[in-house]
Amino acid sequence: MPYSERLSPWCILRRLPNAQHLIVARFRRRNDAIAHLQVLKQLVKNASFEIVFDAQTDGNLSKK
Repeated sequence: MPYSERLSPWCILRRLPNAQHLIVARFRRRNDAIAHLQVLKQLVKNASFEIVFDAQTDGNLSKK
């Protein structure tokens, strides 16, 4: 995981079929991620999003 990604551990994931996901955005603060998630839910009503804390040092979350 690059240093810049470690600085922003809060991620918004978009859930995809077949248990896959896509990182939509990264944030340093959880409050920023929550605010962005609210906007995303209003703009893209048919998609499923969630906020996660990416504390993995090997970057497994980023590779999926």
